[in-house]
Amino acid sequence: MQNEDYTAKNIKVLEGLEHVRKRPSMYIGSTNERGLHHLVFEVVDNSIDEAMAGHCTEISVILRKDSTVTVIDNGRGIPVDMHPTLGISGVEVALTKLNAGGKFDNKAYHVSGGLHGVGVSVVNALSERLYVKIVRDKVAYEQEFVRGKAQYPLRKKELATTEKNGTEITFKPDSLIFEVLKFEPSIIKPKLKELAYLNNGLKITFTDEETESKEVYLATNGIIDFIKEIHSEQQVLPEKVLYMKKETENFFLEVALQYNSGFGTNIRSFANNICTIDGGTHEVGFKTALTKLLNDQANQLNLLKNGLPLSGEDVREGLTAIVNLRITNPQFEGQTKTRLGNSEVKNLVSEAVKEKFTTYFDHNVEDLKQIIKKSIIAYNARIAAKKARELVRRKNSLDFTGRLPGKLADCSTNDPEKAEIYIVEGESAGGSAKQGRDRGFQAILPLRGKILNVERATLSNALANEEIKNLITSLGCGILDEFTAEKLRYHKVVIMTDADVDGAHIRTLLLTFFFRYMRPLIDDGYLYIAQPPLYKIKSNKKIHYAFSDEESKRILSQIQEKTEIQRYKGLGEMDATQLWETTMDPSRRVILRVTIGEAERANSLFDILMGKNVEPRKKFIEDHAKEVVNLDI
Repeated sequence: MQNEDYTAKNIKVLEGLEHVRKRPSMYIGSTNERGLHHLVFEVVDNSIDEAMAGHCTEISVILRKDSTVTVIDNGRGIPVDMHPTLGISGVEVALTKLNAGGKFDNKAYHVSGGLHGVGVSVVNALSERLYVKIVRDKVAYEQEFVRGKAQYPLRKKELATTEKNGTEITFKPDSLIFEVLKFEPSIIKPKLKELAYLNNGLKITFTDEETESKEVYLATNGIIDFIKEIHSEQQVLPEKVLYMKKETENFFLEVALQYNSGFGTNIRSFANNICTIDGGTHEVGFKTALTKLLNDQANQLNLLKNGLPLSGEDVREGLTAIVNLRITNPQFEGQTKTRLGNSEVKNLVSEAVKEKFTTYFDHNVEDLKQIIKKSIIAYNARIAAKKARELVRRKNSLDFTGRLPGKLADCSTNDPEKAEIYIVEGESAGGSAKQGRDRGFQAILPLRGKILNVERATLSNALANEEIKNLITSLGCGILDEFTAEKLRYHKVVIMTDADVDGAHIRTLLLTFFFRYMRPLIDDGYLYIAQPPLYKIKSNKKIHYAFSDEESKRILSQIQEKTEIQRYKGLGEMDATQLWETTMDPSRRVILRVTIGEAERANSLFDILMGKNVEPRKKFIEDHAKEVVNLDI
C-alpha cells in the first residue's frame, strides 16, 4: 500500500531558520530582484520603528562595492542582555528566532510596521553572512552570523571613541538563494525618500560607494512636502496644500491633499509606514468623509443644482492625497500587508477628517469653492460621458457582444491566456504582421497614424475617435469604471511601432490611453512593448539582427568579411518572414512588460508629456535634451 511509504520519517523538521532558507518566497515574496531589495527594507523598517517610538533621528543606508548593505541608526540599540528563558542574548534572539521581537510588547513599541516579527531574522537566514554591532550606554557589542547561524556569542568590543547608541547591521545576500545579487539604487532611493516624508524630521542618508554618491532625505514639512513634490510640475488648486492632523495616545492620523488639472486620482495610504497599495479601512474612511463633507458644504453654499449629489468619483477627480495612519495592533490583510483591515479605523478616520477639514474650510471659503467648482465640472463631464457611451453603444461601436472591427485580423483560439494581439503602426506593417503571424494565437490590429491624445480630450471626444473605438472593441474589456478583466480577449497586448520619433510618439499616445482608460491592463501585467531590431547586418549569405547599438558593434567586431548594414526605421521595411523571426516568434522575440513602479510619478509624467500645460513640457525637454539618442534630423 502507498501509505506504508509515508511514515513519520518522511516529515522533515527544519531547525532554527532552515525553513526560511527552504521556502524563502513565503517570507520575502520572491528570490529575484524584488525579494533581494525586500531584505534592505526589512532592516530599515526596524530602524523606522525606533524612529516612530521617538528614539531615532538618523538612519544611514550604505550600498557597498562588494554587494553588501549596511544600515545604521541612532536608536536605543537591540537589547544585549540575556533572554530569561532562551539563555542567549536579545541580539541573537532577534536575529535567529522567528516571531520574536519587541514589537509584540506594546510597552516597547506603541506602533510598529514590522508586526510579523520575522524581518531581521529572515534577512539573517537569507544572508551569506551578517554582522551586527550595537552601542548601548557607551559600550559596543558585536556578533557575526553565517547563513543564519551565530559564529560566536555576543561579545563586547572596545570603542576607540565614544559613540551614540544605535544599531549597525551589514549583510551580504546568499548567492545560493537569490537569482540576482546586484542592488539597484533606483529601487532603494524612492522608498527611503518616501519614509522621510512619512516621518517628519527623520534624516535618512543613502550612500552608493560604487558611484561615490550620497543623498540626504529630510522632510521638514512631512507629507506636505510629499504632495508638493508630486505636484512639482503640475497646475494645482488651491495653491496651498491642505493638511490636518489628529493625535491621541494610540491613534495618529495626518492627511494632506491638493488637486491638479488632471483627471486621475492619486491617493497614497499608509499604515505604520507600510504603503497599503490595496487601501483598507483608513482609505475608505477618508474617501467617505471627503465625499460627504464636500456635498454638505456645496449644499450650504447652494452650489448644486436640484440638490443632486456629487459622487466619490466627482470629488476625487484630479485629487492627490496622502493618508498617513499610525495605530496599535494594525490588522493587515495578507502576508504582504497591502490592505488594512481594522474595522474600527473607518469611523475614526472619517470623523477626524470631517472635523478637521470642516474647521479649515470655515476659515478658507475660497479654497472650498474652488474644489467644489472642480467637482461640479467633473460631475457634468461624467454625465456627458455617460450619455456619449450610451450613444456609441446604440451604434454598436462599444457593444462587446457585437461584431469586431473589420481591420482586426483575429486569431483562432478562444483562450485569452494563450491569445495575444499586436497593435501595429501603419497599414504596411500591419500587412506584413498579418502574413507573418501565427494565426492560431496572434491577432493583428493595424492603426492608421497617431491616435487621439486622450490627456487633452474629453471622454466623449475620445469615444468618437475611430482608432480608439477599434481598440476598445477589439480588447473587449471595457474602460474606466466599466473595465472587466474577465472580458479581456487577449492576455498579451503588444504595442509594435517603428523605431523612430514618430513610432515613439505613437507608443506614448497608446501608453497614455492605456494608463488613463485601462489602468488594470498595466497593473495586471497584460501590456507589452515589442522590440524590433534596429539593424540588419549582412555578411556573405548570413544575416544578423542587432537590437541595440552595442549589439551591432559586437556583431561587427566578430565578422571579418565585408558587411552591409541597414538601420531599420520602420516595421514596413521588413517582410513577413523577417518580422516573424525578429519580433513575433515567441521562441526568439524580446518583448518588454509595461509596469508602473511609482503611480504618482507616472501620473505626473503623462501630465507633463501629454497634458495642456506647455511650460512643464518645455522644461522637461530642456532638462533631458542631452539624453536623446537616435534622433531623426
